[in-house]
Amino acid sequence: MTRLWNEPADFADEMIEGFVAANGRYVRRVTGGVVRSTVVPAGQVAVVIGGGSGHYPAFGGLVGQGLAHGAAMGNLFASPSTQQITSVAKAADAGGGVFFSYGNYAGDVLNFDAAQERLREAGIPCETVTVTDDIFSADPSEAHKRRGIAGDLTVFRIAAAAAERGEDLTGVTALAARANARTRSFGVAFTGCTLPGAESPLFSVPEGRMAVGLGIHGEPGIDETDIPTADGLAELLVEKLLAEVPEGVDVAGARVVPILNGLGSLKYEEMFVVYRRIAQLLEDAGAVIVDPHVGEYCTSFDMAGTSLTLFWLDAELEDLWETPVDTPAYRRGSVVAAAQRADTTDVAREAAAAIPDADGASRAAAATVLAAVETIVATVDAHVDELGRIDAIAGDGDHGIGMQRGSHAALAAATTAQRAGAGAQTTLERAADAWSDKAGGTSGALWGVILTEIAGKLGDTGTPDATSVAAGVAAGSTGVTDYGKAEVGDKTLVDALVPFTTELTRAVDAGDTLVDAWRSAAAAATTAAAATADLLPRMGRARSHGQHSVGTPDPGAISLALIVTAVGETLARRQGELT
Repeated sequence: MTRLWNEPADFADEMIEGFVAANGRYVRRVTGGVVRSTVVPAGQVAVVIGGGSGHYPAFGGLVGQGLAHGAAMGNLFASPSTQQITSVAKAADAGGGVFFSYGNYAGDVLNFDAAQERLREAGIPCETVTVTDDIFSADPSEAHKRRGIAGDLTVFRIAAAAAERGEDLTGVTALAARANARTRSFGVAFTGCTLPGAESPLFSVPEGRMAVGLGIHGEPGIDETDIPTADGLAELLVEKLLAEVPEGVDVAGARVVPILNGLGSLKYEEMFVVYRRIAQLLEDAGAVIVDPHVGEYCTSFDMAGTSLTLFWLDAELEDLWETPVDTPAYRRGSVVAAAQRADTTDVAREAAAAIPDADGASRAAAATVLAAVETIVATVDAHVDELGRIDAIAGDGDHGIGMQRGSHAALAAATTAQRAGAGAQTTLERAADAWSDKAGGTSGALWGVILTEIAGKLGDTGTPDATSVAAGVAAGSTGVTDYGKAEVGDKTLVDALVPFTTELTRAVDAGDTLVDAWRSAAAAATTAAAATADLLPRMGRARSHGQHSVGTPDPGAISLALIVTAVGETLARRQGELT
């Protein structure tokens, strides 16, 4: 369990502050994460990694000479936001473009892709390779859907070594993709992990049992079995990984880097006992072991568990693997120390834009927007524990916390804007940007899209009418499906959002008032959200857990239904500012 914290909501920020204070020779803090504190050669490709906090030494601990140039660090188990990633990438860029790599999780993909688009628009070339090493999270035929676990180290190292060697962005990307294709991982756990302030672990394993095929975000295992002996565990790990070697690899004579990774609470001594048998089994199979790793490389907070990664080398990858590395948490070979940067100013965060002019009607509507955001906050606060409980069934249990972070940030931004005389559009746009930035993760990105699209139809002049609001909701729904790629039936927020949008548009087109149309649409969303209990997940972290989530509704769909229902009552109380 986690024992030491101040305010749980401040834990990640305070952790990063302490990490930087302890490792100033390697890293400096910038908005959204950390970058190297040493001089980077002009024109070198910047390797930017990232993900949620709670996985130390991933991701900040791997920033330094020979490895990453920067790490975007989200909240605990939550993807960094688009704004955070963009900020870190700009600070890390040395003129050679930015290469992104991270685990293949929905929130990370959404936010890194959006950041990549922003950077390209700003003239900074970018490329990406997502890490997909976990063999238990999808069949080989759908390897592109697999999640990234401890195998991220091999991809990060090869990409950074290629950058160090002077490869351009295309070359770095190609070598990283080859490393990913030749990396396989498989993990088990004996206990779940407990986030700061939480009363219980995100999942539990019965005494004497072991979760098989778990992720690194507190997701429960895909299977369960009795705890074997140390040798029995080694045999299970090796058997599973040797059953799926990369195409073109003949195990007999192949050179392989084994990485036995501790997930947070497993003792090193235990891992050494397990590794003893892993080494025997690999040698018996004819593999040649190169540079074995036993330790913590990608943890899951305080989870007791381990994963085995096998990285199958070729001549070029092995040469790159030998590149010296010096970071706060990972060192290999001897690195000639680079000079410290003289300029440590964080210039990545752009100044807040001025409040656009608005007329009296739109400022009156902005008061209703603010009241709606206040309602969202109150609704999320009232249901935060239940949303987390639902999410923990087949996910990582942080949906309620993420919604709480995002909505509170949105309220603060909306309040500031409205008090400064903003109209309805600007007030909601500021709320949307703050929500996506502070919440991170999938829900933060998607709620940012929804609110931004609605804002765009409200305008900063005149009183928004029902048609404008319905058009904004429809644009938000389209934005979510285009952005997140989910469809109705995938067991996501979309399963409630699309029925809400469809009914709202129908009712408004039929001549209903906004209040009446919104209420009927909220009822449709509520019904649809409840029906997600019968669905198998096809998107997001819950996808890997299949039947575990049947009987439990999707937390994103439920939170949306709760919010639109409550906002409907707020609109009813404030009829007049919106027509």
